[in-house]
Amino acid sequence: MISEHRIRPIHSEQDYAAALARVEALMDMGRSPTEDDELDVLATLVEVYEDRRFPMDAPNPVEAIKFRMQQLGMSQSDLAPIFGSRAKTSEILSGKRDLTLKMIRALHEHLGIPAEVLIRDGESLLKAPAGIELDHFPIAEMAKRGWINKTADMKDRTEEIVRELIACAGGPNALPPALFRQGGGARANAKSDVHALQAWCLHILCVARRAGLAGVYKTGTIDRVFMRELARLSTFDEGPKLAQEKLAKHGIALVVAAHLPKTYLDGAAMWTVDKVPVVGMTIRYDRLDNFWFCLLHELAHIGRHFPDGDGEIFIDDLQLRERNHERDDEREREADEWAQEALIPSELWDEHPARFSPSVQNVLSLARKADVHPAIVAGRIRHEMHNYRLLSQFVGTNEVRPLLMEVAA
Repeated sequence: MISEHRIRPIHSEQDYAAALARVEALMDMGRSPTEDDELDVLATLVEVYEDRRFPMDAPNPVEAIKFRMQQLGMSQSDLAPIFGSRAKTSEILSGKRDLTLKMIRALHEHLGIPAEVLIRDGESLLKAPAGIELDHFPIAEMAKRGWINKTADMKDRTEEIVRELIACAGGPNALPPALFRQGGGARANAKSDVHALQAWCLHILCVARRAGLAGVYKTGTIDRVFMRELARLSTFDEGPKLAQEKLAKHGIALVVAAHLPKTYLDGAAMWTVDKVPVVGMTIRYDRLDNFWFCLLHELAHIGRHFPDGDGEIFIDDLQLRERNHERDDEREREADEWAQEALIPSELWDEHPARFSPSVQNVLSLARKADVHPAIVAGRIRHEMHNYRLLSQFVGTNEVRPLLMEVAA
């Protein structure tokens, strides 16, 4: 029982009843300054207890909008500039259409309605993750590729769609901040549309997290021996598919998705927030030699440069390897070296006549000795000689996408 002279915390219904009784008694008397202070403290304690014991449900967003309209003397037509049209206003107020984040932001800024009232799940979504302009994502192109569902109101729902993609990829921390600032990586093309690049990476991570890999990755799995074993799978007709399956057994996701316009992208190495290593590939150039080099290059980044998933990401436009090799990041050169060594060990390459005499016989001879597909030998020769008209019959044009089509989402 709370006495007249001693104020206690309210922990129970009995305390609550006693506090209310004392408040009522104080309200009915001529109070001294001390009793005024007692009333203030008791009223605060009662309010805190009631808020905790009897929480009020947040108002429905539509009810909140209508209440604010009534307060301000507004009609439905007055909301048209906020919602985009009278038709959309009618659909919002009748509950047939959900609020978009752009609408929520406008209602919050112009009508003063609290954002937490307008967002049904109570999560504050007014601010995008740092560096992401949600309305700049290539939504139409993403829908065209089947990455998102195509709907009539898709343009109005850009922000929701992008947020869903971010959530699927693992949340705002799925991609490192560097990617949002500048496109990320020494071999990321400076002309890239950063938002398209972000969209592609988020999609790759989303698919990877849904992949249901057969194994769990163990740190140290990707080493030179592992990569050499993987390269030998190139000798099989379904080599790229076998490589994907082998990687999945070791907890590594290989996800193929066509590049978006203005991304100039061949591959990427990254990790999911669940600590799954991921190789993303575009098969921008559908050739066996390009596939195998790109795959092993990205795996080298994972195995050598961030084997524990430290939040980094490597983005690679392999054409920059040809044009700006002298300006390459040291880690890019190291990844090149690991990939080349896995495909054709240096002791074989340095001593074989195919280096200087790229005949059919020599290409096939070196391929047998290295135990790899002839496309890999042809690709290495073309690169070393800077002549991409050579040996075009060997490079396996149009032989990769058909094998990985079901994951080329």
